[in-house]
Amino acid sequence: MVVLGFDATDRVRTVLAGDAEPLGAQALGTAERGLALDGEWEIAVEEYETARAPYSCAGGTFDQVAKAARAEFDTFADAVAPWRGDGTPAAELAAYVLWSATVRPAGFVTRPAVLMSKHWMDKVWSWDHCFNAIALAGGLPELAWDQFRLPFDHQDDAGALPDSVTHSEILYNFVKPPVHGWALRRLPPAPDVYPLLERWTTFWLTARRAPGRELPHYQHGNDSGWDNATTFDPERVVETADLAAFLVLQMRELARLAPDPGRGAHWSGAADRMRDALLAELWTGERFVARGAHSGRTWSTSSLLDLMPIVLGDELPEPVHTALAARIESHLTAYGPATEHPDSEHYQDDGYWRGPIWAPSTVLVEDGLRRAGHTALADEISARFRRLCEQSGFAENFDARTGEGLRDRAYTWTAAAYLILAGAHEQREQRGQRPDPALGPS
Repeated sequence: MVVLGFDATDRVRTVLAGDAEPLGAQALGTAERGLALDGEWEIAVEEYETARAPYSCAGGTFDQVAKAARAEFDTFADAVAPWRGDGTPAAELAAYVLWSATVRPAGFVTRPAVLMSKHWMDKVWSWDHCFNAIALAGGLPELAWDQFRLPFDHQDDAGALPDSVTHSEILYNFVKPPVHGWALRRLPPAPDVYPLLERWTTFWLTARRAPGRELPHYQHGNDSGWDNATTFDPERVVETADLAAFLVLQMRELARLAPDPGRGAHWSGAADRMRDALLAELWTGERFVARGAHSGRTWSTSSLLDLMPIVLGDELPEPVHTALAARIESHLTAYGPATEHPDSEHYQDDGYWRGPIWAPSTVLVEDGLRRAGHTALADEISARFRRLCEQSGFAENFDARTGEGLRDRAYTWTAAAYLILAGAHEQREQRGQRPDPALGPS
């Protein structure tokens, strides 16, 4: 006899074969509940829905269902990681993390969606989805575009995207950073994306700029995606260099996608003005600072967030991107770029954005460094993060000193980041663009 316990979540166990005796079915609180199964048994464990048709085993026996699922996954993995091999030992697991978190449309989830996790982060957040879209784009472009567009299905009248979407709720309490223009450069062409991106960009230029200011602001650390980064310790409503840099890239993309030359010129000019203001107002000659949107005072921190303008790549003047590259290198541990400098008094091993290594910041930094010409350092960051995932899986974030996975242990944007970096590395290898190991990081 086997006894299966009930957990605290609403799940249904449909007995398909064997005898089952419920234990403590009406018990609450700390009482034990479960099923005592006897004989040769088979059950289906399902997420509970308010009203559903009775479970049917018309799909076949367990072995048949498992075989069909394996075939479906193999097709998925072959599409998103056809390059996988001995040199990318975590690629199949990364593909599985994405595949297993993909759910059908239901409620407010208007398209097939890759949730951030099937654990407790079971939502779509409106910057996480961009990394999943990029990872899927090469082999499954339609699914990739579903990921990119899902938050835009709920864009509000001001052009803002929701913070998160689930089948049962949409939250507009925060926004997330405008990385969508950056992401679009890595997606296949789509004819109808311009108006969505234009409204999202216009939101930042109207609703998130103080009177007379060129640079936009975050209203809270959560808006930046770096919830508790030390950049937001002095004040909450802050003009940051990363936000301006993302919008420069986004406006460059609008200029490229514009339906007519006039709109293209408008967005090109707007991008120039914001880039120039970023350098004139937040660059000190040595580093970028943050500025209070109301107070006007400036400050610098040891957060990697202050170095994220590297995403502008070679659009930055050479002295600027070289200085940023040197500071980024100082954040490196054996596993990648710590989000708070390891020597900072504010560094915490499990401090969320105050130390741990995160996938999105790593991908953005690696890409910006590469476009700025710091290829050796970009290669090193890619290699360290790939080794980290191969050692510790695809956690939400990682202890920067030990490499231990932290928080949610199967997070899709981490798996997507591995696929993005590993796939690009394999392509460079195939083209013969192997880095000279004697060079080391730039």
